[in-house]
Amino acid sequence: MNINKFLDKKYEKMSFKELKKAPFDALAGVSENDAALMKEAFKKNELSRFVEIANAIVTLAAAEE
Repeated sequence: MNINKFLDKKYEKMSFKELKKAPFDALAGVSENDAALMKEAFKKNELSRFVEIANAIVTLAAAEE
């Protein structure tokens, strides 16, 4: 699976296990400043926590009436 278009160039060679622990700015379009703000908001500096929160929202939205 090629997800490189969603990643910052320096993270393109990482495995999915490595990417799980990557900082927010590993995502294409997320600046270091954006990443710092996300770290402050989520109290974490890795993608895994952000993904958990996003998945919960998507799951709950599907169940919402």
